[in-house]
Amino acid sequence: MNNFKILFIGLAAIALTLSSCKKDPIIEDPVELITTVNYTLTPTGGGTAVTLSFQDLDGDGGDSPIVTSGVLAANMTYSGSLELLDESGDDIEDITEEIQEEDEDHQFFFQTTGGINITYADADADGNPIGLQNTLITGAAGTGTINIILRHEPDKGGSGVSDGDITNAGGETDIEVTFDVTVQ
Repeated sequence: MNNFKILFIGLAAIALTLSSCKKDPIIEDPVELITTVNYTLTPTGGGTAVTLSFQDLDGDGGDSPIVTSGVLAANMTYSGSLELLDESGDDIEDITEEIQEEDEDHQFFFQTTGGINITYADADADGNPIGLQNTLITGAAGTGTINIILRHEPDKGGSGVSDGDITNAGGETDIEVTFDVTVQ
């Protein structure tokens, strides 16, 4: 019986040693492939919505993306909403939903020219901006650009980041697109 106890203790020690050598798998959050960005701008007083779109089905490199610009009314306020998709495969994946679920790890930044101003209209659970919902205000007639940058894991507490300044945001750029617009 004593030999049985010694054998049992020995086997248990070996099993513990072998199991402690196993490393837990590291599960990383994969970077989303974003092939399509739709930026829908709806006049707050009513009227026809304008959709600016970017589509690059083969991802970075390869074929040139298809970019659809738009015409906005001068001195107008628009409710903006962003939709991001992965249309690279047979099934369309809605990346917008992933950004909403992981809102604390994402933030959009808007860089504009031509008298266009964009402010945040949504926030994550900590009260920091996301940018999926926003407000765009146009100025006088002319031309301009809207550059949209999505950052993954930005430092939302960095100086100016909550105001939309990307300078101290850090993180990784998931996608960056620029739309040419006419304001008339």
